[in-house]
Amino acid sequence: MLDLLIVGTGPAGVSAALTARARGLSFLWFGSRRLSDKVEKAERILNYPGLPRVTGRELRDAFLRQVDDLGIPIQQARVAAVYEMGGHYAVCAGPDFYEGRCLILATGVAARGQIPGENRLLGKGVSCCATCDGELYRGRNIAVVCESQSLEEDVRFLQSVAGHVELFCTYAGGLADTPGCHKGRPQAIEGDDRVTGVRWADATLPVEGVFCLRETVAPQALLSGLAMENGHIQVDRAQRTNLPGCFAAGDCTGRPYQYAKAVGEGNVAVHSALAFLAQPQEEPR
Repeated sequence: MLDLLIVGTGPAGVSAALTARARGLSFLWFGSRRLSDKVEKAERILNYPGLPRVTGRELRDAFLRQVDDLGIPIQQARVAAVYEMGGHYAVCAGPDFYEGRCLILATGVAARGQIPGENRLLGKGVSCCATCDGELYRGRNIAVVCESQSLEEDVRFLQSVAGHVELFCTYAGGLADTPGCHKGRPQAIEGDDRVTGVRWADATLPVEGVFCLRETVAPQALLSGLAMENGHIQVDRAQRTNLPGCFAAGDCTGRPYQYAKAVGEGNVAVHSALAFLAQPQEEPR
């Protein structure tokens, strides 16, 4: 069992990974070697201490050099779900599961909003993880909303297990150009206690499940039971969430969306994880 799992490679995730390495924790770090599109695309950053007028790409490259110099690997499989396992956490990334006693969420803020009805029916027919939940819909009619061509492998898997797939793509090329694919997102996901359909072009298409496949998964969809406020993860000054052993840092915890703030929170989150790990574990019953 690892000490720590870190999800996200923005400034908060970088800071958490560097601190975890410095403190000798066993950990895995999930994200992209590009680290952060938001950082990379910044024209100039004027308020990062010690690096006046640094460009976003220069800051990203400096982060990456430091990570590589310390030999910290980045697990580049997309994290689709996280599970609280009654005393530790399991991350579903690609086809595999990884377990750790503590978790730090440094996921940033999703740029795109949810489909009406998506959050209300999450876990009641709405899923963000093809690997985790696909088998539940074997032979059944589902809708799949794919927002990146890089996720088409998940679409093909769902097509192989479901009875029928209503496919919605928000990009051009790849599966978006196949016959029958709907161009865009559904207007709404419908149902009371369970998903019953998706609304498209003033009609309801009957389905039993909806898979929303995005590069970035909203925190409340990633981890069930996580307390949120105004679209952000609720944390205290020690970056603790409402779930024991789960911490959060960076833009996902709320404004200000500042790189320096995110780096500080990533550091604090690891020190809080260290305090949690120092507590005596309950003996299994």
